Amino acid sequence: MAGQNGRESPLKDLGADIARYRREERNVLVSQGFWALFVFRLGRRAFLSKSVLLRRVLLFAFGIAKKIVEMATGITIPFSVRIGGGFFLPHFGCIFIHDNSVIGKECAVYQGVTIGARGSKSEAPRLGDFVNVGAGAKVLGAITIGDHVDIGANAVVLKDVPSDSIAVGVPARVLPRAADKPGVFA
Repeated sequence: MAGQNGRESPLKDLGADIARYRREERNVLVSQGFWALFVFRLGRRAFLSKSVLLRRVLLFAFGIAKKIVEMATGITIPFSVRIGGGFFLPHFGCIFIHDNSVIGKECAVYQGVTIGARGSKSEAPRLGDFVNVGAGAKVLGAITIGDHVDIGANAVVLKDVPSDSIAVGVPARVLPRAADKPGVFA
């Protein structure tokens, strides 16, 4: 998200995304999750542009590309979302991320996930680094998910989850991660 000088660098994050997809043995060009992420990163770069005229022109163009990718993949990532490098969308379809959300580095979001508001339109979750959000999970409200957290499939997370935990169930129960056992998705 933020470079060494404290400024966000969507193009460096895109490089980390490509490295993650290669690590996961995915062909980047045929991954629909990557298509959505690629358009998001370029649109995010335009969103952060200091030139008002350039920002408007680029956001218009990327807005059209974003809508086409949304229709083709079922993945909605507004340009205002802050997502760290190494983000991974292994499956496409029915993924919605609230426009005020913040997602750390090296996170994975599976199909059918909603990261969104609960009540107020402006409240949104903040996910730490190395968070895996399982298929069908809902992470809702102004909550914080710590680092190294696995959220199980179909879990509904409505409260903060501390680092090094697993959240499962409806509503989600928080379980400590056993130090000697791999994570849910490992």
